[in-house]
Amino acid sequence: MADTVKTMKLHIHMDDSDISSVEYMTEQYRLACNFVSQYIFDHDFPMSSVTLSNRLYQTIRSEFGLKSQMAQSAIRTVTARYDGIRTQMREKPYKFKDIYTNKWHCIYRNLNWLQKPVLFSRPQADLVRNRDYSFVTDQKTNTTYLSLNTLDGRIKVTFDVPACFSDYFDGTWSFGTGKIVSLKDEWYFHIPVTRKNDIEFDKDQVKHVVGIDRGLRYLMTTYNEKDQTSFYSGEAVCRKKDTFNKVRAELQSKGTKSAKRALKRISGRENRWMSDVNHCLSKTLVDTYGSNTLFVMEDLTDVSFDENLRSRNSKQRNELRSWSFYQLEQFLTYKTEEVGSKVIQVSPEYTSQRCPKCGRIHKANRDHDSHLYTCDCCGYQANDDQVGAMNIQLLGTLWISGNENPKFRISEQGKAIRPTS
Repeated sequence: MADTVKTMKLHIHMDDSDISSVEYMTEQYRLACNFVSQYIFDHDFPMSSVTLSNRLYQTIRSEFGLKSQMAQSAIRTVTARYDGIRTQMREKPYKFKDIYTNKWHCIYRNLNWLQKPVLFSRPQADLVRNRDYSFVTDQKTNTTYLSLNTLDGRIKVTFDVPACFSDYFDGTWSFGTGKIVSLKDEWYFHIPVTRKNDIEFDKDQVKHVVGIDRGLRYLMTTYNEKDQTSFYSGEAVCRKKDTFNKVRAELQSKGTKSAKRALKRISGRENRWMSDVNHCLSKTLVDTYGSNTLFVMEDLTDVSFDENLRSRNSKQRNELRSWSFYQLEQFLTYKTEEVGSKVIQVSPEYTSQRCPKCGRIHKANRDHDSHLYTCDCCGYQANDDQVGAMNIQLLGTLWISGNENPKFRISEQGKAIRPTS
């Protein structure tokens, strides 16, 4: 049973003296991270925190003035970043097309593919609970302060209290290492909080099986066991993405320092907006179906190299690559685990080409321009996104029945063979 992990984001308020202390600490921490990153890059990527601590701890303490715990945290911050990059490289190998055989080849990458060390450009600092940060309450005023350790000593700051703040202190949540960051001259403290889930998903108790087809024209198309289909339009999202792309292109063409700063601001704004969209979509699904629901999605790990994607124009390819399909899956996963539901991934093979009524698989049955699927065997017609959701839902039903890896295969007659492991 997976744990529930959330991030509590606190908007903190400081006077000029406290801001000066925090700015100095986060800048020294950033420089220390870049020092560690350069060492890792130059020495064939040693990733053991113990090894790096033995080699770099004293230098970090003396050259950057970090305290003992902060020096250790800086090493862990850098190794965590490299671990993340290594995972991304492993999950997204380098793919190229042989011009002579017209076949695609795959090369799995490692950190040696990096051309330069990871750069930490944004002032930040990771602070350990009860060592570098804690919450203290003034009994006279009943005010809770955030106590932060800086290189100039500890400071106590106020913060905006989120609505769910008290819920995290009921004894069921554990606090992780917090991160202090700055955004638009405002300071924030992000704390990961973890709770063990008491509700476990049980196949035998499933009430709903929901197939989810993801795209851009419709961000989601869902189909359930009651033959109910829901469409979540992506028209407004595409318009806003076009606006971001136009502004980005104008700034990139200028190439000035102020334009580059503006590009960073826009990137952060777009990422926050995309996260909000994915949060709303995932919350809508969980609120609609509740507990004991199996949500079924296609495994889109290699969506950028899908045959269908390569056949699209450059604008459509950029939109598909930039949309955060994986983030939607992450948000839905942790939200469903809280209520005793589950998300699984299934093979995307033939889900958009298979007739959900007779099982005929024929690529030409799907008309991308009209978004209509018409079976040349039985005559069944439906929206192509709906057909995808219906086939995905069927694979989920087969998973419930005991098939751990259901997927469609095609026979010589163009009919779907019964999905097998």
